[in-house]
Amino acid sequence: MDKTEVTLDEVKHVAKLAKLNFSDEEIKKMQCELNDILGEFKKLNDIDLSDVDLTIEDTNKKFRKDEVKVFTDKKKLMQNVKTLRDGAIEVPKIIE
Repeated sequence: MDKTEVTLDEVKHVAKLAKLNFSDEEIKKMQCELNDILGEFKKLNDIDLSDVDLTIEDTNKKFRKDEVKVFTDKKKLMQNVKTLRDGAIEVPKIIE
């Protein structure tokens, strides 16, 4: 079954899971926007790529080397943290 329509109930369910509150008007707008996005993906899915070579020719890409850098300014690192406890970042409980 090819399901490409998002229902109002699905939008409300996802909003509830994300702990977001929206008016009925906003929920309807999001439903339309999500259905438009899924419609665009359906268009992409319907494109015939049988005559397109999808192999990667240029494998000589240059990537920067990963380098370990120690960040020593702990005060600057923690400047945006709301709550610290014993040097650790305290976050709100999300699972009840």
